[in-house]
Amino acid sequence: MKGMTRFLKDEKGLETVEYAVMTALVVATLVAAVGFLVDAIEGRFGEVQAIIETIE
Repeated sequence: MKGMTRFLKDEKGLETVEYAVMTALVVATLVAAVGFLVDAIEGRFGEVQAIIETIE
């Protein structure tokens, strides 16, 4: 019974889980941001290409 009580009071693993969840959220945010940036950059290149094609 003592072992179970000690296990339930131990919070070292909890810190690790918190850091893992926080890291996962940061990574997910970065992936989403890069996705939006790629779409915006592709749109700009498309506009520039259309302008260049009308000049030729």
